[in-house]
Amino acid sequence: MHPIPGECPVCKGELVVTSLACRQCDTIIQGRFFTGPFANLTNEQLDFLEVFVKNEGKITHMEKDLGLSYPTIRNRLHEIVRALGYEPGKESAIPTEEERRQILDDLNEGKITSEEAMRMLSQN
Repeated sequence: MHPIPGECPVCKGELVVTSLACRQCDTIIQGRFFTGPFANLTNEQLDFLEVFVKNEGKITHMEKDLGLSYPTIRNRLHEIVRALGYEPGKESAIPTEEERRQILDDLNEGKITSEEAMRMLSQN
């Protein structure tokens, strides 16, 4: 199975789903079907979102599940936010207490530099 492409390879226009088929009985339904904003995300981004939801958005839990650092997880999340047409961080300029604590923990463990920590604490 492949994800539904959202862009025409010829003219770059938006593609729409016009046919659905049942794998079991081969019934075919035709029409114009809405695919939603997540249709344009890659499989990797969708997998990341699944882990994000499973962990209720708690980045510290995601670090354990994915084996990735806090900054890497934030960067991947920002990529998804941009892919959905938003600019990350526009509404939340002040880090939450949990985010501040995680940044300081990452700094203490040597996962990020002091410059990265300062940037994250001031721009997060």
